[in-house]
Amino acid sequence: MTTTPTNATVTRAEYCVIACAEAWRDNGEVLASPMGLIPSFGARLAKRTFSPDLLLTDGEAMLVGLDGTAEGWLPYRRHLTMVTGGRRHVMMGASQIDRFGNQNISCIGDWERPARQLLGVRGAPVNTVNNPVSYWIPKHSTRVFVERVDMVSGVGYDRAEAAGVTRFHHLPRVVSDLGVFDFGGPGHAMRLVSVHPGVTVGEVRAATGFELTVAEEVPYTRGPTPDELRLIREVIDPEGLREREVRG
Repeated sequence: MTTTPTNATVTRAEYCVIACAEAWRDNGEVLASPMGLIPSFGARLAKRTFSPDLLLTDGEAMLVGLDGTAEGWLPYRRHLTMVTGGRRHVMMGASQIDRFGNQNISCIGDWERPARQLLGVRGAPVNTVNNPVSYWIPKHSTRVFVERVDMVSGVGYDRAEAAGVTRFHHLPRVVSDLGVFDFGGPGHAMRLVSVHPGVTVGEVRAATGFELTVAEEVPYTRGPTPDELRLIREVIDPEGLREREVRG
């Protein structure tokens, strides 16, 4: 059962921005590395409000301020130092993700003869065993939320434990266009934390290819404060690009 949303005028995309921003709450002075439009808006919102110590990057070699002005140089060797020391929180995408947070961005089908070739593992293994990694999935479906990923790119809780690499391994949250999830279920299984207004628990279950841990009472994702809504609409994304990625 869900509670009543506080602001019926807030769009689904804006709830997603808030949910992504919350991933960096109380992180302190760490490098925020959002990959994708909505996560980028979330990181900027977090820094402007409840996480002012976050470091933002242009994604290449610079630390940037809230207006995008370069504030410092971040050479690759320094970037790797932050990664291996856990001083970075990435929000990545996932072509597939399973109940324990194993992520696939490499291929669909048998890796020896894949039906579809994707990005490749990229930096996902290093990210997931060295610093916190959250995930943003704009289209929640059984094709993405699967019982078993076709190839492991990002390491989930079960594999991290089996390999003995849990020191810096932490998956704070998964945000999709339907709701917010953590790994607070049995054995670090994925758990439904909240649904976005207009979404039911039944819809989330039907769009998920494995059995979710679901509490008896599932709240709505928190809405933005008036100031947060102003920042999203007037400062961070005045062109409304967020609505192209998430509709509803």
